[in-house]
Amino acid sequence: MELSHFWFILIAVLWTGYLVLEGFDFGVGMLLPVLDKTGDPNDPDDTPEKRRRVMLNTIGPFWDGNEVWLLTAGGSMFAAFPHWYATMFSGMYLALLVLLVVLILRNMGFEYRHKRDSDAWRRGWDYCIIVGSFVAPLLVGVALTNIVNGLPIDAHMEFTGNLLTLLNPISLLGGIVVVGLSLTHGAHFIALKTAGKIREDARAVATKAGVVTAVLAVVLLLWLGLSRDGSPFSWATTILAAVALLAALWFNHQGKEGYAFTATALTILLAVTTYFVLLFPNVMPTTLADGTDLTIVNAASSTLTLKIMTGAALIFTPIMLLYTAWNYWVFRRRIRVEQIPDPVKVS
Repeated sequence: MELSHFWFILIAVLWTGYLVLEGFDFGVGMLLPVLDKTGDPNDPDDTPEKRRRVMLNTIGPFWDGNEVWLLTAGGSMFAAFPHWYATMFSGMYLALLVLLVVLILRNMGFEYRHKRDSDAWRRGWDYCIIVGSFVAPLLVGVALTNIVNGLPIDAHMEFTGNLLTLLNPISLLGGIVVVGLSLTHGAHFIALKTAGKIREDARAVATKAGVVTAVLAVVLLLWLGLSRDGSPFSWATTILAAVALLAALWFNHQGKEGYAFTATALTILLAVTTYFVLLFPNVMPTTLADGTDLTIVNAASSTLTLKIMTGAALIFTPIMLLYTAWNYWVFRRRIRVEQIPDPVKVS
C-alpha cells in the first residue's frame, strides 16, 4: 500500500473517531433543554438544574479529549494532503470560522456555567452549549457531504463557488443527518451513564430521534450512492449502516443501553466508511466540466513528508487510543440526580 493511500484511510479513521466520540457529547448538549423538563415532581432531587448537571457530568471527563480528534484530522489533512486542506479551508472559510466560534463558545459554557450561583448566568452559558452542540455537527455534516458530492473546483484546484454553493440540498440533508445521529447517540449515552427516571426519559428520546434519523440517513446515502455511482462496497456499507441503526433502536427498546450505544457508534463508522469509499480515489471531486479533481495522488505531500508522518503516527496513535480507553474505563459509573449537591452559595 502506498503511503498516500494509508493516510487517506487514517484520515477516514480520525473523522470516524471524531464523529463517534464528539457525536455523543454534541447529543448530550442538544438534550439539555429536552430532558430537564421531564423530572419527577414527587422527587425533590429531580429538578431541572440537577438534571442538567447530571447530563453535563456524564461528558465532563470526555468532551475536551473528544475534540482532539478534530484537530488531529485537520492537522493530518494539512500535512498529508496540503492541496486538499488548502482548497477545503479556503472554499469553506466562513463556514469553518462559524464552526470554530461555536465550538469556543460551547467550551466556555462547560468551563464557566458553574462559576457563579445565578440562574441567569447558568442559562446564558447553557444557550452557548445548546446552540454550539447543534450548529457544530450541522456544519461538519454539510462540509463532509460537500467534499463527497463535489464542489466547483477549477483547473488550478481553486474553489470557485461561495457560501450559498455549500448550502445545497444534499449537503444540508447531510448536516441534518449528522445532527440526528449525534442526538440519538447522545441519548443512548445518557441512558448508559445515568440511573433513575432520566435514564428512562433518555431512552424514549433516543427512540423518537432514531426513527427519524434512520429514514433521513437512508435517503442521504441512497442519494449520494446514486449520484456518485456507488461501488458494491459502498452499497454494502450503506445497507450495514441502516441495519446497525435499526439494531440500535431495538437494543434501546430492550433496555440494553450499552449495545444501543455501540450500535449507533457502528452506524457512524459505517456511514463515514461509505463517504470515503464513495470519495476514493478523489479527496475532493470537482463539479465543473473543465475543472480538476483533487485526488490522492495530486493532492498528496512528498514521500519524505509522508514517511516522517507515518513514523510519528505509528508511535503516538496507540498511546492516544490507550489513554482514551483508560479514561472511559475510569469514568464508567452511572450518575444519579441524588448525587448532585445543591449549588454553593457565595456570600
